[in-house]
Amino acid sequence: MKAWVHHETGAPDVLRLEERPRPKPGRGEALVRNCAIGLNPVDWKFIEWGHPAWEWPHVPGVDGAGEVEALGEGVQHIARGARVAYHNDLVRPGSFAEYTVVPARALIPLPAALPFAAAATIPCPALTAFQAISKVPLGPGAHVLVTGASGAVGGALLQLARTRGWIVHAVCSASQATRVLRLGAATVTDYHRPPWRAEIQEKTRVQPLQAVFDMVSGAHATSLAPLLTANGHLVCIQDRQEQAPLPAFTTTISLHEVGLNAMHNHADDRQWGNLVAAGAAIAKDIAEGRFDPQIVETATFEALPEALARLKSGPNPGNRVVQI
Repeated sequence: MKAWVHHETGAPDVLRLEERPRPKPGRGEALVRNCAIGLNPVDWKFIEWGHPAWEWPHVPGVDGAGEVEALGEGVQHIARGARVAYHNDLVRPGSFAEYTVVPARALIPLPAALPFAAAATIPCPALTAFQAISKVPLGPGAHVLVTGASGAVGGALLQLARTRGWIVHAVCSASQATRVLRLGAATVTDYHRPPWRAEIQEKTRVQPLQAVFDMVSGAHATSLAPLLTANGHLVCIQDRQEQAPLPAFTTTISLHEVGLNAMHNHADDRQWGNLVAAGAAIAKDIAEGRFDPQIVETATFEALPEALARLKSGPNPGNRVVQI
């Protein structure tokens, strides 16, 4: 098979298109013939960082969509030829290839009408958003803040929050305001304006914020903690809170970290079943026009490194995908 591999860490231009042996699925695994690949920031980050568990040369990529080519021993819940999307463990050989071996329990079934390019946007961005929202037990009418709302995860989170009846105050650049409002935001605040936190405080003066979903960093999330009302929720999607951001016994907020890849080593079959069901529901909503996959670029397989470099340099008002 053809695969994009790297023999060393570095920028996306260290990737080389090479012939590699087609992998075979083991027990509990499936071989997927990739038809589309979802590009994510974690891809270029780990190409730069490397990982001690990797065997070199390494095939990167965590998200893909295609058809099941072969099944390993013990896999009975899915058939050969099934249309699927997946999030693969980043320590395994990944999706930047014509074929990828994936744990069968991670396969998301797809409707026949859903294009593979749209399906490839589901695993990392949409399921990360689903995980983040699932941390917070809020009912309809809750006021929440989403920073980085114009990105792939932020846009997915807006759409999921809208279905829960939440009132979402989005933070993004002014150029993305119209799109973010269409995705489900009630208000938009431009983060380029220095007093934007004061603007949020004024907007939520009567209806305080019950949750903050931050896409920037742990330090940035810490700076937003004072915006929360009593017993609020601070959800950190990039990084985590190493220390409590507020004094004890003040607003007594709850802290949440989100990491989709942790599912591969620490989740049980029931948790995977819930995650796959969420992915299948999103796939159905995309196919029926209720969920926007936010595709901003569809590149060819041969141009994958260049598309990944564009993802790294940004801006990224949505998802970049590669078709094989």
